[in-house]
Amino acid sequence: MIYSWQRWRGTVRQFAKFGAVGALGFVVDSAFLYFGIYVLGLGRVAAGFFSFPFAVTFTWFGNRVFTFRDAAPMPVARQLSKFAAICAVGLVFNRGTYSLLVHNVPLVYHYPVLGLLAGTAAGMFFNFFAARRHVFGM
Repeated sequence: MIYSWQRWRGTVRQFAKFGAVGALGFVVDSAFLYFGIYVLGLGRVAAGFFSFPFAVTFTWFGNRVFTFRDAAPMPVARQLSKFAAICAVGLVFNRGTYSLLVHNVPLVYHYPVLGLLAGTAAGMFFNFFAARRHVFGM
């Protein structure tokens, strides 16, 4: 019983760290989203896809050095590609939610960061458990 509690507590701690890295990644994602819209002239959905790789790279690095720093070592390029593949699947939840809201909720169209926030939450649970198991081997 104690082992189960300690293991669960460790997972909750990792999830909190993952969330903290994700919050910073959200800032990176938002900055590139607005850069795509207002500097590059992309549509809101295209800008959402444009910003995604920047957020993935940032969060991979943060999770590598902070959240899962005790994970077994893995070559950087291999780990980043595995993390990106997990995030690509999570993209269905993340950008799917974002796109749905931008197209159907006028408030979100005018404030796309709200859709980005909802999409981030939708993808977070999948990304955490998939990355924890398949990328960082924990």
